[in-house]
Parts: sequence; structure tokens; C-alpha cells
Amino acid sequence: MTDHTDDTDIPDDAVTIEPLGRALGDRYLTYALSTIMDRALPDARDGLKPVHRRILYAMRGLRLDSRGAFRKCAKIVGEVMGNYHPHGDQAIYDALVRLAQDFAVRYPLIDGQGNFGNIDGDNAAAQRYTEARLTAAAETLMVGLNEDSVDFRDNYDGSESEPVVLPAAFPNLLANGSSGIAVGMATNIPPHNLEELINACLHLIKFPNAGNEKLMDFVQGPDFPTGGIIVEPRQVIKDAYAKGRGSIRLRARWEIEETGRGQWQIVVTEMPYQVQKSKLIERIADLIIAKKIPILADVRDESAEDIRLVLEPRSRTVDPLLLMETLFRNCDLETRFSINMNVLIDGRTPRVCSLAEVLRAFLDHRRDVLLRRSNFRLEKIAQRLEVLEGYIIAYLNLDRVIEIIRYEDEPKAVLMAEFDLNDVQAEAILNMRLRNLRRLEEMELRKERDELLAERSGLEALVASGDVQWARIAEELRAVRKEFGKASPGGARRTDFADAPEIEDVPLEAMIEREPVTVVLSRMGWIRTLKGHVDLGSDLKFKDGDESRFILHAETTDKLLIFASNGRMFTLQVSQLPGGRGMGEPVRLMVDMPNEAETVAVRVHVPEGRLLVASSAGDGFILPEAEAVAQKRAGRQILNLREGVRAVICQPVNGDHVAVVGENRKMLVFPLAELPEMGRGKGVRLQRYKDGGLSDATTFALAGGISWLDPAGRTRTVTELDEWIGARAGSGRMAPRGFPKENKFS
Repeated sequence: MTDHTDDTDIPDDAVTIEPLGRALGDRYLTYALSTIMDRALPDARDGLKPVHRRILYAMRGLRLDSRGAFRKCAKIVGEVMGNYHPHGDQAIYDALVRLAQDFAVRYPLIDGQGNFGNIDGDNAAAQRYTEARLTAAAETLMVGLNEDSVDFRDNYDGSESEPVVLPAAFPNLLANGSSGIAVGMATNIPPHNLEELINACLHLIKFPNAGNEKLMDFVQGPDFPTGGIIVEPRQVIKDAYAKGRGSIRLRARWEIEETGRGQWQIVVTEMPYQVQKSKLIERIADLIIAKKIPILADVRDESAEDIRLVLEPRSRTVDPLLLMETLFRNCDLETRFSINMNVLIDGRTPRVCSLAEVLRAFLDHRRDVLLRRSNFRLEKIAQRLEVLEGYIIAYLNLDRVIEIIRYEDEPKAVLMAEFDLNDVQAEAILNMRLRNLRRLEEMELRKERDELLAERSGLEALVASGDVQWARIAEELRAVRKEFGKASPGGARRTDFADAPEIEDVPLEAMIEREPVTVVLSRMGWIRTLKGHVDLGSDLKFKDGDESRFILHAETTDKLLIFASNGRMFTLQVSQLPGGRGMGEPVRLMVDMPNEAETVAVRVHVPEGRLLVASSAGDGFILPEAEAVAQKRAGRQILNLREGVRAVICQPVNGDHVAVVGENRKMLVFPLAELPEMGRGKGVRLQRYKDGGLSDATTFALAGGISWLDPAGRTRTVTELDEWIGARAGSGRMAPRGFPKENKFS
């Protein structure tokens, strides 16, 4: 079977020829604009994205007011999806759930009944189980919606209409915040305290040219629903609000709780915003297991309705401030919230706005809403006054009106002709029920007419005067402040401000309980610690075929320096070395030491100490120990070596002279001052050799002589060293009689 397409079947006007790049660009731009305007960025006027706006509007249509009954969320989601938002039901439900979570939004717009998730990160129950209704705050956003206060547009299939924006009686964008990622741009706006925002709006109404600096006297900063403490400097916060971009540090709130007998524990009562408690506890537990915070003994969750996270120190001598500062640096008890106030101005133009610009956009919207509602009301008053005039005429001529209605074939035309009524007035009289005639009293009609005329006069004055308009807006804002301000339940500020303690680096001694240990490194490279300072000559157990190579006394707060034959220095924390009764762990698993490299020396780091390092070629220098510490597993290159040369010496410097001995058993003594002090390099020549290389080197005080152990284990000291004293890089003379056959000083 042959499948082919006849090009003659395609109409000419259905084909468009254009470059591929332009075609892709135009279509991607269309997609990007759709994402920016209809999905990711909030409107500066009501602070809502389309999905949130449609959820609230659909719930209003279902009459789910704050004092009414709850309805299943599945019903709400179905209404939203079927009429306004043709997307996945789970996406709609997730948006609905977030609007109901009091730990996610500062002023919840939906009152949820059932499991709507928690701060641990648990998901909400399925939509068939949960129920919801609007909150009073959500109703405040929609006041005047049926009074032509905003524009409406057709829904996706033209069967319904939906508001383009809500009237929004308070600055919801800043009150509840918003976040989203569009194409090429994103937004992240923190929640704020409503009373502070309204106070700033009132000031902006009174002083339209007020800047961000002055508005910050009212808006102190973000007010997160989960509380916490902001520790960012005040000027940094001001810069963020002035530019519309920045970041702030937010910490958990904690307190010290006495447990008796001098013991204490730390209780965390408020979490940073958007931090899941369960994941935070897992992170802290991992830090304890990995011994990265040795002064912390345990963490447990005692939370019920409120947050109660208990942290137990290793001992009561631990400084609580140092413990918390360490935790702040290593887990999400401290987070950084990035501020990016990228919003849609007038629902169309995305722009990063300052605090003043966002508030001004809200106030301008409120003015438009007020004018539209006023004009709508004026139109309704005019219609009612027209009807009332007809009613008054009918009352004054009631008998004749009844006679016309009873006997005339065309009563409407007769009424209009005889009493000079228009069509609307005549229709209203004809539609009036007979039983209403008793209540149709002239005084009541005239009273209603006078009230409407007074109201019309006030509205006309409002429409004509900007000052009157702003006064009315200020009055409405004060009413909202009274209902949702700091005097209302949950209206007080939750997030406080404080200065972070000036602690650059937490001392290791403060982190670790100081205890004596004995470090053992075997010949096969297995390292471990033993509790206490054991006898360095005692018998220890090793794996079959293995034996002791290095054994030294240390403390848990010490750092261990390991010098390898490749010239690299590695650093280990003694507190992190394996202990117990086992054989330890291979040191190569803790540092990146190549298999071909051997351990030359192991010593406890002394910050003010100095080391003599040298290679088998006879080159070396003095290394300050402060520059020997490595921060990474790969270590630090100390001694630069050429091919075939290895590092063989790493000795502490004691004294004023250096003694070196070559493989040819020639010894040379020269002043220590002739060696340079370096942090890294090849060094200088210590001794010259025709054959072989360096065997050993040491430092000593010339006045005390040089010592070594004889074959019988006795210490032998030689003080007359004139024969071997020479200039650095000399060849030296044969070692004294009795010098060890191993050609080593120790």
C-alpha cells in the first residue's frame, strides 16, 4: 500500500513561508508571555495569580461565605476546572490547599476543614475528604465585585465570565506574598503584617511623594506566618525594598529551658519560613551521627499543635550561644529568603518594583474601584429615582390609576399619556402588586427619594474631587485595619528583628569536650584512638601481619598532621578518628593519599611550632606549622619533588643547629639560621652527595650536643662537634664512632 500526500489538496492560503528561527521565536515568545501573565507572576493590584483568583471567584459563586457551610474540595475543584481553569485538578487542589495553610500564608484566604497538610511537609488529604469555605479576608478581597468595580472577561469557552482582577480592599500582594517561576523571570515576595501595610498606605495617601525610606518607618520588614527572627542589618533590608531585590537572613526562635540540677536544654519554638520540620530534624540527626557538631548530644520532636523542638547539649558546660551559632551555620535553623518583587503592573507589564511602587499600584487600583462603584451606584440611584417619581405620581392619583388599570385595554399607554410618565415608570406602576398599594404612602416615598438625592449628591462630590476619593479610601483602609490589624486574633506581628552575634569562627575547643586519647597508626595504614594516655610501649592488638608504626598522645580537640612521602601534608581532626575496641579504619579512606605514597611522620599540630622537612635528594626548609594545616581531603602540597625523589624528613624544630647524615654515613652540622622558612617549595640543599641521598636529619641545641641510642639502648651524647660543623650544602665527614648502623638519629 502506497501512502502519499497530494500537495494540490492544500489551499494556498493555508501555507505560510517564513524562516525557522523567526517561527520558533514567535511561538516561544507567545508561550513565554502566556506563562508570565497567566500563570507565574501575581497581579500587583490584588496580589493573586489567575488560578487563585478563579478559586476564590468560584467559591463565591457556590456561596461558600465565611459564616456558611463547608463544601467538599472536590466540588470546588470541579467547579473551578469546569468553568474557569481547564488544567489538572491536582494543580488546582494544590493551589487551594496552600491558600488554607496558616503556616504558608500570613492571612489564609480559605478556611479548611480536614487534613490540609502540616509544617512537617506531609501532604493534604485527598480532595474528596477535605472541605473548605472562604475566610473573611477573602470576602474582603471581593467586596463590590457585583458593582462593576472591575472588568470581566469570557472564560476559556465563552460560557461564563470571570473577573480580570479582584477589587481587593487590602494590599494582598504584600500581605500574603507570592512566589513563582516564569520564562526568563521569577518572583519571590515575602508576607508582611497587614496593619503595617495599611499604615504605610495611609501615609502614602497623605504624602503621595513619600519614598521607600519613609515607608520603611511603617513597614518594618517581612512578617512570616511561622514567626522567626530576622537578623539582617536594617540598611540591607531597606536596600532590598528600594531596589525590589535582595535577601534577608531568618532564624528560628529558641530559648533555654532549665531541667534541674544545673542541666539545661534548648527548645526551638518557631521555625524559619518554608522549612519542613521533619527534614530539619533529619539534617540535625545526620550532623550528630557524623560528629560534625560534637557538643550536641540529641534532638527530638515534642511538637503538638505548637512547635517544640528539643536540643540536648553534650554537657552542661557547653555555651548555648556557640551551640546555636554552629547549628545556624550547618542546618536550616537559619535560612536566607531572597526577595524579588517582580509583579504584573496593571495585569500586563512585568516589572521589579520597590515597596513604594507596589503600594502605589494597589492604591491606584483602589481609586479605580471606588470610582467605578460610585458611578455604578449613581446609575442605580438614577434608575430608582425615576421609579420613585412614578410611584409618587401614582399615589397622588391612586383612584384614577386603579381605574385606568381596571378598565383600559392599553393601560400603559394611557398612564404615560395622562400623567406624563415614561416607559420605565409606567411599567413599574403596572408591575406593582395590589397588596403594596397600602404601603405606598407619600411620606415614605418622599423620604426614600430625599435619601437617594443626598446620597447622589455625596457620590457626585466624590467623583468630582480627588481629595474626597482619597479620604474615602483611607476610611475603608481603617475599617480593614480594625478588622484584621494587630488587635484582631492573629494580627500581631510574629517575626521579630535582632542582631546576629558577632562570632566569626566557633573555636574547636568550644565545640568538643576535651579528653585525652592515644592515636595509633599501624604499618599497614589503619588508624584509631584509644581512650586516655596509654603507655606508648604497651602491647596493642593489630590485624594479622600488621604492627605499630606511630603511637602518640593527643586530645580530642587536637588536629593531627600526617606527612606523606609524596610531599603532601594531610590534616585530620582527632575527635573524628575511629575509636572503640576495633582495629580502626584505613587512613586512606579519610584522606586522598595515593597508594604509592607512604606515611613519613604523624604529629599533633602545634600552631606556633615549626617543622624541618626534607627530601631524599637532600633538599629542605623550615615549615611554620600554621601553614601546614590542610582544609581538604586532598591535603596540601608542602615539599615539591622531582621524579624519583621522595619526602623522608618531617621533624619538629628544637635548638639552633641542624645535623644531617647521608646514606654514605657522612654527617654535617650547620646553623639552623642557614635554612629558609617557607610555606611550600623545593627548599635548599642541606648536604651534597656524590652517590645516594639523605638518610636522616634532626635539629638540636649545639651547647647540649647531639644524642642517639646505641645498640644496647643507651643514650649516647657527643658535644665535641667541631669536626662536623661546616657550611650548609657541604659533604660532611664520616659519622662519629658508635653512630647507629641504621644511619638514623632516633
